[in-house]
Amino acid sequence: MPGRSTSTSPVTVQTNSDSADAPLAASAKALASARIPAATVARLPLYHRVLDRLAANGVSTVSSEALAAAVGVTSAMIRKDLSYLGSYGTRGVGYDVSYLGYQITHALGLTQDWPVAIVGVGNLGRALAHYGGLGNRGFRVVALLDVDDAVIGTDISTGAGLVRVRHLDDLEIVIGQTGARLGVVAVPADVAQAVADRLVDAGIRSILNFAPTVLSVPKGADVRRVDLAVELQILAFHEQRRNDLADDLAAAELVADLHGNEVASA
Repeated sequence: MPGRSTSTSPVTVQTNSDSADAPLAASAKALASARIPAATVARLPLYHRVLDRLAANGVSTVSSEALAAAVGVTSAMIRKDLSYLGSYGTRGVGYDVSYLGYQITHALGLTQDWPVAIVGVGNLGRALAHYGGLGNRGFRVVALLDVDDAVIGTDISTGAGLVRVRHLDDLEIVIGQTGARLGVVAVPADVAQAVADRLVDAGIRSILNFAPTVLSVPKGADVRRVDLAVELQILAFHEQRRNDLADDLAAAELVADLHGNEVASA
């Protein structure tokens, strides 16, 4: 569809060059114009999680090798990813855990509150609303919408307190009232595109899609897809490869044993 996108391009991270955050002043201008590859952006939350854990344990510095081992990537990748943030570490010392954590927090936009609207309050939508990890990372569920009369008007417990489920017909009004900035689509595939269209029309430019379908959004909007079935299929692929390899090795050993017996009897 012309003018619409279904993929994620390299992300431009924007910062406020007038920020009073002294530790970031030196790199703010460079970061504001840096085009960070999507793969790097996808790894930043992993680095952030590890740095949070290190800080909680009182660790003040970390080497690229140690950070790489904790995340499951190479140290060269760590250094390249962090260079986009203007963070190069200190030779022989590594990275300052507190400073690097703050840089990544700033780059990910986690220094501010992000109000979230969830469309679809079935089992998945409820689980997402209940998930405490959202609130801990600055994501506050402010709106829940559905079409099921059995749940409309009920109060759902979220990390931000109780949120009343509203009818999907009120989506635009609810988005305006709550100031939601991020949208979560947790509805059946056959209605997901229509929901996404309404979210975008209501001013939502960032959507997390749990529906098993590809969503098309206009240029200037972003959509991330989470398909649990696909992830399980990928795991099944690797499991099958391991099984096939084990079968091949067993067959090779059997052939070798038979060949050895034939040689011995000869």
